[in-house]
Amino acid sequence: MNLPAPQPYIAHFDLDSFFVSVELINNPSLKGKPVLVGSIERGVVATCSYEARKFGIHSAMPMKRALQLCPSAIVTNASRHQYGKYSRWVTELIAEKVPLFEKASIDEFYVDLTGMDRFFGASTFAQDLRKHITAQTGLPISCGLAAARFIAKMATNQAKPNGFLQIKPGQEKEFLWPLSIDKINGVGEQTAQLLKSKGLYTIEDIARTPLPVLTSYVGKWGESLWEKSQGIGSAEIYTEWEQKSVSHEQTFDHDHSDLRFLLQQIVSLCVETAADVRSEEKLAGCITVKIKYSNFEVVSRQETIDYTALDDVITAKAKLLFQQLYQPGRPVRLLGVRCSHLVPINLQMSLFEKTAEKLQLYQTMDEINERFGKDALTKAAIVSPSGRNKEE
Repeated sequence: MNLPAPQPYIAHFDLDSFFVSVELINNPSLKGKPVLVGSIERGVVATCSYEARKFGIHSAMPMKRALQLCPSAIVTNASRHQYGKYSRWVTELIAEKVPLFEKASIDEFYVDLTGMDRFFGASTFAQDLRKHITAQTGLPISCGLAAARFIAKMATNQAKPNGFLQIKPGQEKEFLWPLSIDKINGVGEQTAQLLKSKGLYTIEDIARTPLPVLTSYVGKWGESLWEKSQGIGSAEIYTEWEQKSVSHEQTFDHDHSDLRFLLQQIVSLCVETAADVRSEEKLAGCITVKIKYSNFEVVSRQETIDYTALDDVITAKAKLLFQQLYQPGRPVRLLGVRCSHLVPINLQMSLFEKTAEKLQLYQTMDEINERFGKDALTKAAIVSPSGRNKEE
């Protein structure tokens, strides 16, 4: 006798304005104020507080435009070195409570609670886990619960900030149909404008459009769009999440063509990136250098290396790549360094004894910088002749 498949329950957890939340924990005086995370000059908004969103500010908006909308906004990224730490903390808390979950990004998780309703109740469990994460970390987190992962994510978005929303089986259309089409994951501004030009404004409009007509508008994507409008979606969890790369970029206040200055910035970016690789307990097997010139032309070059997390090895390779890539005299707007092909440290233990000792030294330096501030120990190559480092 074949038993019916259990009712799937997928919970989606999303840390609210994650970078901002970490900044507020480290600087409580920012609470209740419009806060933008990113670079104050010529950058973009990585994320922003809900107080800032009231002015029409959103992620990926040019910082200059955001400050025009809200001149009193506070721009910061002072705690950026702790984002990874808090993300790992939340990951560990979830892993302690559930057998199957997916880390979709640094601040986003899917949890399979199928079968949990027979013991604790999937809704009760999800809400308790959400409260547990906030109680332990101080981070606000929203959660959606549904039978399909895309609906759970949409429920989370509707529950924000710091809320919970369950879409029970059979209530999918009741939840989805009143929503505007741009609430569907993957529907961007261009697609939304196209559909609206055809008279489709809500998800119900999509659901009531014949599939052949919909595909004539947006191609094969119309099939997925139609299925989602009917509340049909996957409940699959991808547990093999792995961070593929770690990177840092620096957009300058004004364009630079001074080679000495540019190399100093490469060193600084390498130090930050290597520290993040070590904090993830990884080794990198590939280095990439990125240059954006004043005319917005972007060039990059990468090269594989022996697995490492050492500042000097990563820096030497990055400086060589930069010198091979850079066209002397051209003004540079942005520099970036990325470490990829990451593997766990314990999978690559063929280090020479001296190299292993150096890795331990760098890890000790990381601990000192974590405890006393990231500039407690600063490489001489990052310090200008006047003794001022790059952030002063």
